[in-house]
Amino acid sequence: MAAMALPALEAGGGFTRYMNAIKSFPMLSPDQEAAYGRRLRETDDEEAAYQLVTSHLRLVAKIAMRYRGYGLPISDVISEGNIGLMQAVKRFDPDRGFRLATYATWWIKATIHEYILRSWSVVRIAASNSQKRLFFNLRRLKSKIGALEDGDMQAEQVTRIARRLNAAESEVIDMNRRLQGDMSLNARSVDDDDEGLEWQDRLADDMDVEEVYAERSDGARRRQALEQALSGLSAREQRIIRARWLTDNPLILDELSAELGISRERVRQVEERAIQKVRVAIASALGGAARHGTVSLPKQPSFGASG
Repeated sequence: MAAMALPALEAGGGFTRYMNAIKSFPMLSPDQEAAYGRRLRETDDEEAAYQLVTSHLRLVAKIAMRYRGYGLPISDVISEGNIGLMQAVKRFDPDRGFRLATYATWWIKATIHEYILRSWSVVRIAASNSQKRLFFNLRRLKSKIGALEDGDMQAEQVTRIARRLNAAESEVIDMNRRLQGDMSLNARSVDDDDEGLEWQDRLADDMDVEEVYAERSDGARRRQALEQALSGLSAREQRIIRARWLTDNPLILDELSAELGISRERVRQVEERAIQKVRVAIASALGGAARHGTVSLPKQPSFGASG
């Protein structure tokens, strides 16, 4: 894998050249992809690995651009995503019945998340699960509730986000202030060949069919695995998980304490134990990729360090 000549992506410039280069690689048909996958598994064929990797470099770039607001060089984010892609290619088994893009998405996101967590002082300083959830989800939730202005959020907005992520309101305020210094999505490019384009203009709006398939298939598999995992919980555990994680209006611990007739701390303990059970069950159902920090409940951040 290391001997393959992939397009160069340098931090100082040439982003547009890189994007044009990776678009020149042909997409593989399902039959071609399966054939290359079998060749790689059976003979460790380097040409097969090269074809599988280069045909999915665009998928890496698409995913990486979703993390362009973390103030890190986009070239580094893409490079980390490419490492995840290569790991996925090494482990890809076409006989399992899904496309490489579906499987690779797990690895690409996991390696990018790990890179961001290693690089950001915010996360190094405050590495609790609660603050990691805030780190990876605050922008999305602010956008969802219309909190788009710079500066501090309104008290009502802080409360809604804190409840959604099971975090203290002070943590939400602090994280929002730290992220205020982040790179704007409308910051101008400094690459000498990008003619001052904004970061959000770097990619074409069209999404290739392969990524659409990957996201839909991936989501369906996770939902199925989640429902299977929930079926193994007790009625009380299911109620707590659904009320706290699987609703647009999650209940707080005090509300569930009153409903179930147990202490607030007992609700928290049952929730924690149920989460661990769900993680193990989903990891078992989804296979190896799920054991690398990418397992998550819908509408909520993942439990592991990779978000």
